[in-house]
Amino acid sequence: MDLYPAIDLRAGRVVRLSQGESHRETRYHDDPVAQAELFVAAGARWVHVVDLDRAFGSGENLAAVRAIVKRIGERVRVQVGGGLRRAEAIAEVLELGVARVVLGTAVVTDPALVGAVVASAGPERIAVGLDTRAGKIAIRGWVDVTELDATEVCRRVLTEGVRTIIYTDVGRDGMLSGPDLAGAVALQELGASVIASGGVGTLADVRAVRAAGLAGVIVGRALYDGQFSLEDALTCA
Repeated sequence: MDLYPAIDLRAGRVVRLSQGESHRETRYHDDPVAQAELFVAAGARWVHVVDLDRAFGSGENLAAVRAIVKRIGERVRVQVGGGLRRAEAIAEVLELGVARVVLGTAVVTDPALVGAVVASAGPERIAVGLDTRAGKIAIRGWVDVTELDATEVCRRVLTEGVRTIIYTDVGRDGMLSGPDLAGAVALQELGASVIASGGVGTLADVRAVRAAGLAGVIVGRALYDGQFSLEDALTCA
C-alpha cells in the first residue's frame, strides 16, 4: 500500500483545513519545498499536493507546485490536485513532470473532459477525487454539494478508463477521527484502485486502511501535529 504525505497550498504556504472549510485554517510551514524535502528525507515515495487557492477559485499556486516538482520530482512521485477543471490547466501541470493529476469538480461539471484526458495522458497519470458530504459529491473546493453519490460517479469514470480513485469523506478531513473505510471499500469493489483520504489520526488508522486492501492512504494533519512520524506510518503501510 502506498502512503501519501500531503502538502496543501494556500497563498504559497503549507496549511490544513478542518472539514474543508476555508476559514478553519492552520498554517504549518512557509516553505512548501522545504516541507517536501522533509517528507522525502523520511522515506516517502509519493507526495500529494493540493492547490487550495485554485480549488476555491481564488488564485493558484503553480509556482510552488513547479518548485516542488523541480526539487523532488526525480526522486519521488508527485501527485497534484485542486481546481484542475480545464484541459489546458491539466496539461500545464502534467508538463511540470508530475506523476499524476487529480480531477474533482470537472468530473461533475465537464464529464466529457475525463475520457479525453485519460486518452491523451494515459490512465496511470489521471486520478479522480470523489469527495463527499453526507454521502453526496462535493465540488468547487467542497463548497457546493450535488445530488450525486460516489458510487454512480465511480461507475461512470471507470468506463472512461480511470483506474485510480481518491475517496474523501469531507466531514472527517482534518478531524483525526479515522477515514471512511466502508465508503472506500465500496468503491474498490466496483473495480477501482482506491486511495483513502480524510481523517487519519493514528497508526491504527493506517493499519486499518492496509488491512482493508485499499491501494493507498493520504495523511496530512496527523503528521503535522506530531501524532506519529512519517517513518512509522510508512512502516505500517
